[in-house]
Amino acid sequence: MPSREKNILRTIKEYLLITLGIVIYTCGWTIFLTPNNMFGGGVSGISAIIQFATGIKMGYTYFVINAVLLLISLFIIGPSFGVKTVYAIFLASFCLNIEQTLIPAQFIQDFALSNGKLLCSIIGGSMAGLGIGMSISQGGSSGGTDIIALIITKYRNISPGKVILLIDVFIIVSSLLVPSFTADGQRLPFVDKFITAVYGMIIVTVCGNVADLYLAGAKQSVQVFIMSHEFEAIADMIAKDFHRGVTVLEGRGWYTKQVSSVLMVITRKSDVNLLLRSIKAIDPDAFLSVSSVAGVYGRGFDSIKDKKS
Repeated sequence: MPSREKNILRTIKEYLLITLGIVIYTCGWTIFLTPNNMFGGGVSGISAIIQFATGIKMGYTYFVINAVLLLISLFIIGPSFGVKTVYAIFLASFCLNIEQTLIPAQFIQDFALSNGKLLCSIIGGSMAGLGIGMSISQGGSSGGTDIIALIITKYRNISPGKVILLIDVFIIVSSLLVPSFTADGQRLPFVDKFITAVYGMIIVTVCGNVADLYLAGAKQSVQVFIMSHEFEAIADMIAKDFHRGVTVLEGRGWYTKQVSSVLMVITRKSDVNLLLRSIKAIDPDAFLSVSSVAGVYGRGFDSIKDKKS
């Protein structure tokens, strides 16, 4: 397949995953968190607090705040990130508003309100974290503190989930100073707001950890050793089709006492199944060994951030 077609398919895949992530993210808020008058951190949390205080739908506030952060990110992270994030912000703003109208109240009652606030905070936080992780893994973001997290992690070796968690805790604590009203106009007493803030801590903790778990899985790398008489053809295939470096090691079988060449390849875990099938297509008798590696730094993988950058 020509490289241009591969790039087009890769771009389509990235935007589809970003779309799915945003839908999961907004559904977590619309179904499980907002109906319970709960809020987390980030721009979504701020938007929820404003909605509970003024009645302005989350989508409008979400868009305005993110527009400002987006302008900052374009100068720091670059236009590639900005294009995907503009799409994600528009989609999230639209979904946060339209889902509150489209999703039936009875559905929310059966799946969320009837199950209690604790379960809703766990499910809603998990869905939000999963959506954030899916968006970031494709080079985009659901906006807000995700943008701030990506700016910080560009220069520091710290996980995005931890950055998001610290910012979100500050927002939740600050929410105690803002009045909050239910959908029927009743003002929440301070005790209820304090309890809601505790649930907010649970939400951001679950959200941050789920985001980190997803990103760790998406970036996990494996080390593959390949022993085959067709090592040259296999090495050419890996370099051409997978765009991965191949190291040729000289080995010697102790049983046969014969010298042989061993290929060592490091690639993403998501590519390993296709890689193994491609190797077997060239040499069905190839001997393969696959193992996980804790960290890979260099071209095509992660980079070590310098504090002086």
